[in-house]
Amino acid sequence: MSRRSVLVATGWVATVAVATLIGLGAIRLVGESITGTPGGIRSEAEIERALASEPAPAPTDTTGNGPTAPGTAPPGTATASAASPGPGVRRSFATGGGTAVAECGARGVRLVSWAPAQGYRVHEVDRGPDDDVEVTFEGSAGRHELKVRCIGGEPVAVADD
Repeated sequence: MSRRSVLVATGWVATVAVATLIGLGAIRLVGESITGTPGGIRSEAEIERALASEPAPAPTDTTGNGPTAPGTAPPGTATASAASPGPGVRRSFATGGGTAVAECGARGVRLVSWAPAQGYRVHEVDRGPDDDVEVTFEGSAGRHELKVRCIGGEPVAVADD
């Protein structure tokens, strides 16, 4: 092997080593923003409080057309699931156009949150609190309206007048 080949190989190995060290140093410098948990690590008590404060939205299928649970209603009708018992009951409702969470309280029903399904947008929202609340999702496949009232202290989807 000639002296020139040895120098080329040594230079290549040195370049790779320097590039690797620079990369490792950059990762260490940036640290947790790349490899860590966003927002830090939460304690078990913090996780329990976070899970208890907000119900999860109803799961939808991959097309965003509605709930995936067995025995669900056909597209265009609302389905509900209880989030917590007692006063201030929250329920989530799913339609073909999106999902919403409603809560009954002393001043009536109010929409806590709403989210359109893929391919839909929120057309109109009456969030309350009032005797009834309403959200309308609109998309290329049509319009889905969800109207909710408190009946017996619990949010219930009702037909639009």
